Amino acid sequence: MTESRTDEDGAFELRLAADARDLRAAQRLRYAVFVEEMGSDGALVDHAARLECDAFDPICDHLLLIDRRRDAEALEDVVGVYRLLPGDRLAAGQRFYSEGEYDLTALRASGRRLLELGRSCVHPDFRGGAAMMLMWNRLADYVLEREVELMFGTASFPGTDVATLAQPLSYLHHHHLAPAALRPVALPPHRAEMAMLPPEAVERRAAMQATPALIKAYLRLGGMVGDGAWIDHAFNTVDVLLLMDTARMSARHRDYYVRKHGEGA
Repeated sequence: MTESRTDEDGAFELRLAADARDLRAAQRLRYAVFVEEMGSDGALVDHAARLECDAFDPICDHLLLIDRRRDAEALEDVVGVYRLLPGDRLAAGQRFYSEGEYDLTALRASGRRLLELGRSCVHPDFRGGAAMMLMWNRLADYVLEREVELMFGTASFPGTDVATLAQPLSYLHHHHLAPAALRPVALPPHRAEMAMLPPEAVERRAAMQATPALIKAYLRLGGMVGDGAWIDHAFNTVDVLLLMDTARMSARHRDYYVRKHGEGA
């Protein structure tokens, strides 16, 4: 994904961040969504400049959805962001962001090409429309170009009251648990068990209604979850580790991912 792409009308541009200004624009959108909207915080968050930053930003690629009609000088033109960390970019001793919450020993030992996804967010004015579909399609390009075999990353339920999430977390555990050979495991002391309800007490409709759109989109593509949730007090969320084995995706799922990912999310 070395080149810039635009939609048919030319209103949106999709490309990787190319310089410090691009990164600041991504961090400004992240601040608006994660800090102002969701109430999160972090050690490197710059409240004065309204930038949501962390130590992983410099080694990641940042996929940007740019609305050319908005003010670029005010860092308002970036309306969608996806942070991407290919496994082969990590130096010896470096870790994935997710390893602050999950034990990824099984994934790392798989010998397969890994990609960590994170910090996904879209400006509220553009959620649920064509803009999100464009961003997902370009993410598919990135994955296919790099021959990624396993994609993973944390995805969040808002709030930190795990008891209120008994239906969706139990459903994920009973129906979408990753195989042991690949399964990430939530770390103490903020680990929460997901199987709070037995299978017979889980109501699929209620579980899906309480599940964020991004998680449901991954599940439609055959996504799996790790063992246990993780309570992220800094981000005011309950996180699950989502995993997708691209080599095991059916032809139907692969077609959906390349051309239609984002529909109905």
